[in-house]
Amino acid sequence: MSKSASRARLAEIIRARSFGRGEITLASGRKSDFYFNLKPTMCDPEGAALLAELTFEALREDQFDYVGGLEMGAVPLAGALAQLSWLKNRPIAAFFVRKRPKEHGARLAVEGLARGETLEGKRVVIVEDVTTTGGSAVKALDAVREAGGEVVLVYTMVDREEGATETFAQAGVTFRALYKASEFLKP
Repeated sequence: MSKSASRARLAEIIRARSFGRGEITLASGRKSDFYFNLKPTMCDPEGAALLAELTFEALREDQFDYVGGLEMGAVPLAGALAQLSWLKNRPIAAFFVRKRPKEHGARLAVEGLARGETLEGKRVVIVEDVTTTGGSAVKALDAVREAGGEVVLVYTMVDREEGATETFAQAGVTFRALYKASEFLKP
């Protein structure tokens, strides 16, 4: 399937499984009359495969060592991307950032790294399912920076176009999206 056909098919899946109308309160606290819940798309076999493929292609030219982001939205994305990268002979390691470190065990904020493995000096892409203002991804960005990593890009599946571009510009990080919310709001 061509890239444009894959993108069109994924948009159909998102529209059917993950997009809705109706008043909702977003993670940012804002009210909206539409929403995206990408979990049903990320858990659909075809949706997961297309998200991974299109993200892999979108990041092909970027130079980075790890991909990850804040739980929950980034977990399936980073995992699918890591698996696909292995199959494509271009392995990309994945991790995720907990919203709060566990209160037992190793009490880690960054999960998925092997013992002795760190983000120190590594180039990282933060992935996110849906981005509104960028606040959730900033939590992951801060955790990566605190761990000594360099965030080179924040990449989201859907940009709600409600301030994230400005948030990441202020943070000094490039921000790109697979889709813009406006693509789904057109009749």
